[in-house]
Amino acid sequence: MNSSGTTSTEAQPAWREAIFSILKEGGVRQVAYVPDAGHSHVINRVHADPDMRGIVLTTEEEGVATVCGAWLGGQRAALLMQSSGVGNCINMFSLISNCRFPFFAIVTMRGEWAEFNQWQSPMGKATQAAIELMGITVLRADRPEEVESTVSAGFDAAFEGGESVVVLLGQRLIGKKKWEGQK
Repeated sequence: MNSSGTTSTEAQPAWREAIFSILKEGGVRQVAYVPDAGHSHVINRVHADPDMRGIVLTTEEEGVATVCGAWLGGQRAALLMQSSGVGNCINMFSLISNCRFPFFAIVTMRGEWAEFNQWQSPMGKATQAAIELMGITVLRADRPEEVESTVSAGFDAAFEGGESVVVLLGQRLIGKKKWEGQK
C-alpha cells in the first residue's frame, strides 16, 4: 500500500466491475467510503459516473449515517469499507435497527489469508460476529464466481426486502496485500 491508500495495480477482475454494475443498475446514487485498495475499482467507477456521487469519509461510522440519510432523502446509497472499520460502526449500527432503514454495505476483509499486518487480525476475526450481533445479515464471497450472485442477493434483500445486509469480500479474493517496495 502506498501513501494514497492503494496497492500496485493489477488487471481488474470481472467481479469488481460486476459490483459496480449492481450498484449502478440498482439505482444507487451515493457511495460512501473510506479509501481502500480492495474497493478502488468501484470507487473510481463511481467518481467517473455523472449519475453517482462518491463520498469520501473520515471514519466509517459517518458512512452509516450517510447511507441512512440518503434513504431519508429518497436515494439509494451503499457503504464501502474495510473490516478494520467495522469496529468504528458498532454504535452507529443501532440507527439502522431503531429506524428500520434498509442498509447495504460491502466490506473487504483483512486479518485473514496471508495477512502481514498483525494489527488487522483481531478485528478481522471479529468482523462477522460483530455485525451479526447488531442484527445485520452477513453474506460472504470468497471466490470470484461467488461475488456477483452474493452482492446481488444482498442488494435485493436490502432495497427490495427492506433488510440490513453486509457482504464480506474475503481477503483471499482481494489478494495478498503488501506495502509498496515490499518484496
